[in-house]
Amino acid sequence: MSLSVIVITKNEEASIGACLASVDWADEIIVIDSGSTDRTVELCRGLGVTVHVAADWPGFGAQKNRALALATGDWVLSLDADERVSPELRREIEAAMADPGERAAFAVPRRSSYCGRLMRHSGWWPDHVARLFRRGRARFSDATIHERLIADGAVGRLREPLIHEAFGDLEEVLETVNRYSTAGAAAMHAQGKGATPATAILHGLWSFLHTYVVRAGFLDGLEGFMLAVSNAEGTYYRYLKLMLLAERNRPGRP
Repeated sequence: MSLSVIVITKNEEASIGACLASVDWADEIIVIDSGSTDRTVELCRGLGVTVHVAADWPGFGAQKNRALALATGDWVLSLDADERVSPELRREIEAAMADPGERAAFAVPRRSSYCGRLMRHSGWWPDHVARLFRRGRARFSDATIHERLIADGAVGRLREPLIHEAFGDLEEVLETVNRYSTAGAAAMHAQGKGATPATAILHGLWSFLHTYVVRAGFLDGLEGFMLAVSNAEGTYYRYLKLMLLAERNRPGRP
């Protein structure tokens, strides 16, 4: 059974090398870049990886489907640039491909770090994500952000974790909060949703409580509190941006 690995990138020079090195045993690695201004493309090509540079950015789901359309392996493993496959997970992936039963896909638990701390609560562990699948039996949703794999068949679970170096420092967190809240607001606006200052505050507050209390983020120490706050900020700004976006596009607005 052959394996294709697909990765989408933009300005990932700090992490892409480790990601690709962790799957250098795959039969094929395909990277689709969306206009990096750093050395991401150069590094990928230097590692002998097939790189395609996209002329536009259609969103995470559509971009991953573009990469999927280029894959030729019997199986496909989708990775983010900040993820790594351990030797133990490699062996489990190879065993799953060799004897999948009736399963069309497999989900793996992600072991994620936040500002240098390995998170064991806060909704980040175990964070099962479907990433390994038979080519032709699954595709990604067309969601602009928070895309998901849609499998045609049963989805099994692997036990070895996918290593996820999510956020190296607070600057990266704040940049992501801003970028994702903007994209999330645009997606919600396209669905005809609206917001008020009250809904922005209430959703932000619930996001904090859900992360810090319901998901036991307090057990992750300072970083658990920081994550809960950044989740709350992202939610608050998403709804606030949605409100402003709706106001700017209101019919009859001068």
